[in-house]
Amino acid sequence: MAFIDVDDTDFQEVINKEFKKGQIVILKFGSAYCDACNALDFELEELEENHENITILEIECGESENLTNRYAINQVPTMVIYADANTTLWHKEGVLLASDIEKIIEL
Repeated sequence: MAFIDVDDTDFQEVINKEFKKGQIVILKFGSAYCDACNALDFELEELEENHENITILEIECGESENLTNRYAINQVPTMVIYADANTTLWHKEGVLLASDIEKIIEL
């Protein structure tokens, strides 16, 4: 499964749909021109390939000003990891290895 591109217009609908399916949702805020964002993509792809219960929503900061402000994104890449609609497990900048993300999610 590929990352789901979302923006200000469809974010809420998509994330609600994924929560209803019982998915762990990772928001990845980034930019196409960011080398660190591209490095994080490799780790997230590995994670997604190994765990069917994870959905990754990709948000291009330059195209989603409302979401970028809502989540107080100051640096890319930034990840926000939700266990469910009411539980945020992580909200930090930087690149993590897939194995470190698994520890945060407790997989």
